[in-house]
Order: sequence, then C-alpha cells, then structure tokens
Amino acid sequence: MVPSIIKHLHFDGADISFRKKFRLFFTVGVVVLLLGCIKTAIHYYGWEFLELNRLLTSGIGGAIFIIGFLLSSILADYKEAERIPADIRTAIEAIDGDLESFAVDHPDFNLGECRGILIGVIDKLRRGLDHTKDHRDLPPALDEVARLTPIFGRLEKMGMAANFVVRLRTTQDVIRRAMLRIYHIQRVEFVPSVHVLVQTLVLSIVGMLLLLKTEGDPASAIMFGFITYMFVYALYLVRLLEQPFAKGHGSVDDVSFFLLNELETKLRGAVGQNADARPAGFSEA
Repeated sequence: MVPSIIKHLHFDGADISFRKKFRLFFTVGVVVLLLGCIKTAIHYYGWEFLELNRLLTSGIGGAIFIIGFLLSSILADYKEAERIPADIRTAIEAIDGDLESFAVDHPDFNLGECRGILIGVIDKLRRGLDHTKDHRDLPPALDEVARLTPIFGRLEKMGMAANFVVRLRTTQDVIRRAMLRIYHIQRVEFVPSVHVLVQTLVLSIVGMLLLLKTEGDPASAIMFGFITYMFVYALYLVRLLEQPFAKGHGSVDDVSFFLLNELETKLRGAVGQNADARPAGFSEA
C-alpha cells in the first residue's frame, strides 16, 4: 500500500514539473490556435489581399535577424544573473567561516545571532522575489544585510584583527552589491525601446501573415502556424528573460536558488547543533 502511494506521489511531482516546463509552450500554442482561427475566418470571407513576394519574405527574414540579435543581448544579462546566487553564497559562507573561527577563541561572541541574520538574508531575499511580492521587494533583505554592520563594528574591540574586520565588511558589501543588482534587474526594464521594436515587429509580421493570400491547403496552415509560433514565442521569451528572478511564477526559467537553499539548510543545522551543545543554564542574551 505504501509503495503505491509513494509511486503515485512521485508521478504527480513529475507531472507538475512537466506542466511547468512546457507552460510557455502551451500558452503560446493557445495563442497560435486562436490566430489560426482568425486566419481561417479571413480566408473564408476573402479578406486576404497581400500577395506573396520577395519583399515580404525579406521583411520576415530581417525581423528574425533583429529579434535573434535582441535575444542574444538579453541572454547575456541572464547569464550574468545566473552567477549572482553563487556570489551571494560564497560571501555568506566566508562571513560565517570567519565568525565561527573567531567564536572558538571568544566564547562570549554571539555566533548564533549572526547566523540567524545570515539565514534571514536568504529567507527575505527569497520572499522578496516571490510572486506575491511582485518579484521586486528587496528592501527587507537589504535591511537584514545592514544588521551585520553594528556587529562587525564591535568585533575589533572584542579582539579581532583590524584586517579581518575589513575583510568582513568587504564581503558584506559583496552581498549588498549582488542584491542591489538583483533589485535593479527586477525593477528596471531593459531598454524600453527594444520592447517596442520587438512588439511592433511581431504584430506587423503576424498581421501581414493574416492578410496574406493563401491556398487554404494544409501546407499553408502548417507554415502559418510555424511562423506565428516562432514570433509569438520570441515575444513571450523576451518578457520572461528580462526578469530572471521571478520566483513562484509557475515557470522553470527563473534563476535557480538551489545553492542558497542548500546553504540555508546548512546554517539552520549549525544553529541547531550549537543550541544542543550549550551547557545547562547557558544563554546567548
């Protein structure tokens, strides 16, 4: 009985992943089907008046080139965004490692508080990028990073070497810079004129295809569906890629946070181990 339940749950998870992976495909497919119905109606009523010529095919080829060029630029920004979670994890682990080494020789230092702040940075970053926050509520995460500043300010008086304090502050700035970069990417539209160009190109090409004289045979329908699918998909893709940190949006195209999720689990485990290792009557307050 139990193995069958586990198998069923595994199948459901795979099914959900499949739906998320092909969500954009099905969305664009529905749009293409609607355009196909419009094209059928236009052909039936004889509203087609454009003749197929070299100028039209050259225009379609030019539009494909321009959209491809714009997508390559957006993909470069997307690749940059993919490196940000690794930079944040590296910085957080560096801070945690230095503070853990310092706490070994200074038992009065509250390492648990610092780890709680680092966990809060990851948690608030994830929450701020959630769909309910419109993928752009980063100020709480930045405020959480700022909570480390007074702690670092006390470390030199507690016996930490000045160069280590400078290193911690520099690493804190790395986290802040990475979050500000995410904040900027999520709030600012990359060159609004690019969106206008892509949208007008797609609408113009689709409009010309709808009014193009065809024979009404299956080959014409297939070619119409193929070309409109390509252009409409590119239109959706541009909008999707310019917000690479859109969490909880039902898509698998957002930048993965698995590195930060693993780090959060590791830090929570370390906090739990420290709590279990405290002697009776010990308090971090």
